[in-house]
Amino acid sequence: MALGNTKMQAILKEYEAIRTQNRDTLNARRDQVAEKAPAYFDYHNQIISLCMKRTNSALYPDTTTDTSSDYQTSLAALRKAKEQALIKAGFPADYLEPIYDCPDCQDTGFVATAQCNCLKRRMVRALYAQSGIEHLLETNNFSTLSYEYYQGADLEAFRGAVQVCHDMIEHFSTRKDNLLFTGTVGCGKSFLSGCVAKELMDRSFSVVYFSASQLFDILYQNGLYNSQEDLYNYDLVIVDDLGSEVTNSVVTAALFTFLNERILRGKSTIISTNLSLSEMKDRYSERIASRIIQNYKICKLSGPDIRILQKRLTTRK
Repeated sequence: MALGNTKMQAILKEYEAIRTQNRDTLNARRDQVAEKAPAYFDYHNQIISLCMKRTNSALYPDTTTDTSSDYQTSLAALRKAKEQALIKAGFPADYLEPIYDCPDCQDTGFVATAQCNCLKRRMVRALYAQSGIEHLLETNNFSTLSYEYYQGADLEAFRGAVQVCHDMIEHFSTRKDNLLFTGTVGCGKSFLSGCVAKELMDRSFSVVYFSASQLFDILYQNGLYNSQEDLYNYDLVIVDDLGSEVTNSVVTAALFTFLNERILRGKSTIISTNLSLSEMKDRYSERIASRIIQNYKICKLSGPDIRILQKRLTTRK
């Protein structure tokens, strides 16, 4: 999916605004030069006239036309005089050159048919903005990952989950995995979801985050079978803290539709929950538990509440 059409059009309008602003700036500069250095445009017009004569002589040879050497000499002299007219009036020599924020694509977003790097950077910023976890990812990312809070079986399980995350990221373009992080409070489930989200957004995939209650609010607002199309088309949807919402038959039906639709469309989903698989079966339905078991890689995490440990360490300092 990357960005939806609406957001992409908004970015392209930004480029249009940049081109308009730079064009207006250049026109204002031309007015300044016309007032303070009118000779500049005289030389400019002479260059155009000389070039036209050169073209005509190539099409209609005439023995009276200047030779190539004469043409090049005259052209160089006019260009020098034109430049000096600017400098004498106090303007830089390149004052009337085209203005571009990005010279590579000339503020179009594309180099030939390929996306320019400046467009890719804008798209990534937009992806972060729409994700809902832009600020969270400043701390929840692989650069801050630490194993120091885990020991024994807890450490082994966490290392395994980290490897699953790296594997998902590495093969995301060709293989759409789904992950379920289940385990005790504060053991790193949401942190790993953020790690995956940041890596994928930096690679220009679309990611969006919802707490479980937010997700079901959206499904309610739009109707069970008329949810926003984007909800099913994001490259990755993260559902955090499943089981914290008020659960009833409507929630159960909405959850099955959401999970099933994304599976059918080949879109990835990450779910984090404090519930075990048996508790999910009891809380929602056997059909939902079965769908997850069949289509999700399940990472069971355990260990201390890291947030409490970090708070204690900060307090001691």
